[in-house]
Amino acid sequence: MELVQVGEKTYYIKNPTNIGIYKIDDKNIYLIDTGNDKDAGKKILKIVDEQGWNVKGIITTHSNADHIGGNKVIQDRTNCTILANNIEKSITENPILEPSFLYGGYPFKDIRNKFLLAKESTAIQIENNLPEGLEYFPVKGHFFDMIGIKTSDDVYFLADSLFSEETITKYHLFFIYDVKEYLNTLDFLTTLNGKLFIPSHCEATNNIASLIELNRNKIEEITNKIYAACKEEKTFEEILKHIFDEYNLEMNPNQYVLIGSTIKSYLSYLYDENKICYEFKDNKMLWKQKKEVKFEK
Repeated sequence: MELVQVGEKTYYIKNPTNIGIYKIDDKNIYLIDTGNDKDAGKKILKIVDEQGWNVKGIITTHSNADHIGGNKVIQDRTNCTILANNIEKSITENPILEPSFLYGGYPFKDIRNKFLLAKESTAIQIENNLPEGLEYFPVKGHFFDMIGIKTSDDVYFLADSLFSEETITKYHLFFIYDVKEYLNTLDFLTTLNGKLFIPSHCEATNNIASLIELNRNKIEEITNKIYAACKEEKTFEEILKHIFDEYNLEMNPNQYVLIGSTIKSYLSYLYDENKICYEFKDNKMLWKQKKEVKFEK
């Protein structure tokens, strides 16, 4: 982990999940997310202690385990406040909801792991509780009520509203809860003017235009592939296998629930856009194209 100052009051810790820091005075700070587990939390505390700072609060952009994994150890040691938004607050306090939602039932033990199941922590609603100098804004799509944070130094922490070129090139698929909202968020991001943008899993940059386009193009590509897969009627499991085979990906329990949930979100999007339909045959739910459609950017 490397501490980087990017404004008078704004810092971040370079990490697989970037951690934001905002100084509200000479002593006290707010963290923006806490990484994926207690070890990340301990490393954050070590950096904070070395600077002589005190963790006054944690702002949760969203409640995926890789963003709240350090919450408990930090809250236990500092008694800090945790701020989260709506559904994200509920999952932060009841993290079993994440693997349960992804699986669609009680999660079997192989997905009750630190990548999908954080330790619970106590949170309060973010509205009206942010310290002066910070603003939050909705960036829905990746998860239920995900937010970004703008600091007084004109630095934007963008959570998981954008994924890196490396991630997209290697894995192609990234988790999305609501495809339409994700696309709306990409449109919103084009309107932002800031000094620096810090997505959670990308390098900090002063220009996100190409990254927005890269994410949009990949969503369009995946939408088209799923639509094409529905030329012949298929079950969800057959569509999931088809997409994994198309991208030469290898299935495991975490990928099954993360990408499986994402594929279902694409199917919902295509259905709501009146591009595909379904029917039940022999007690199987089958998806198929509704009409010939060409997708535009």
